[in-house]
Amino acid sequence: MSVQDVHARVTRDNGWWAISVDEIPGLFSQARRLDQVEAMVRDAAGLLGFEVAGVEIVPTLDADTKEMLAELEQARRDAEEKRRAASNLTRQAIKRFRGEGLTLRDIASLVGLSQQRVSVLMKQ
Repeated sequence: MSVQDVHARVTRDNGWWAISVDEIPGLFSQARRLDQVEAMVRDAAGLLGFEVAGVEIVPTLDADTKEMLAELEQARRDAEEKRRAASNLTRQAIKRFRGEGLTLRDIASLVGLSQQRVSVLMKQ
C-alpha cells in the first residue's frame, strides 16, 4: 500500500523522540535524534505494508520554544537581507572608486576586502 507524504509527529520523551504518523494507523516508533526520524518512519511504514514518498517532521514544542524558533528564523531572514544590502553597497563602492581611478589596493583597503575579492567583484 502506498501513501504519498506523511507527517511524523515527534515528541521528546525521556531522551528519545516518540514518533507517530496519523496517515498510517498504528505507526509508532522512536528515534534518538531528529535526523533519524525519517528513516525510522520509512522502516516502520514498510513493516506495516506502506511505502511513503515524503516525510515531514512536525515536532511538538511548548509555546516558549515555538516563539524562540520563530524569532530565530526572523533574525536569520533579517541578517540575510542585511548581508545582501551590504553586498550591493560593496559593489557600488567598488564601481565608484574604480571609476574615480583608485587602485585595486586602495579600493581593497577602503572596503575592507582582499585585493583578490575586489578583483572578483569588479568582474561581476
